Amino acid sequence: MLIRESQAALLEHTAEDEIFSLDPAGLAAPDVTFLVARLNGMPVGCVALVDMGGYGEIKRLFVRTGARGHGIADALMAEAEGHAADLELPEIRLESSTDLAAAERFYRRLGYADCAPFGGYPVLPHSLFLSRRLVA
Repeated sequence: MLIRESQAALLEHTAEDEIFSLDPAGLAAPDVTFLVARLNGMPVGCVALVDMGGYGEIKRLFVRTGARGHGIADALMAEAEGHAADLELPEIRLESSTDLAAAERFYRRLGYADCAPFGGYPVLPHSLFLSRRLVA
C-alpha cells in the first residue's frame, strides 16, 4: 500500500517517465534495505537504502499525509543513514526533482548538498542530485 501511495504522490508532481523509484521487486533485491515506520501499529512511512558499493542511495522516502509532522521522515532517514554507516558506506546519494520542493527542503535541512549526476540517471530539466558524507 505504501508503495502505491508513494507512486501516486510522485505522479502528482512528476511525469511518469521521469520517476526512477524502485518497484516492489526491486525493493526485495539483496542489496536493498527497506524500512517501514509504524504509528499505532499501522505502516505510515518507508525508505529504501541501496548499497551501491562505494555509496548508499536513498529511494522511496515517503510518509503518508496524515502522519506527517511527527518526525517520521527524520527517523527513517536516521535509520537508513545508520545502516549505511554500519555497511561502512562513506556517502549517501539521492536523485530527486526540483518539482518536489518540500522534499528538497527536507534533504537540505539534513545536510544534503548538490552533487554531480550519478548512477546513470538522465539529466532532465528538473533533475536534482544530492549527497551527504557520513561521519566515520
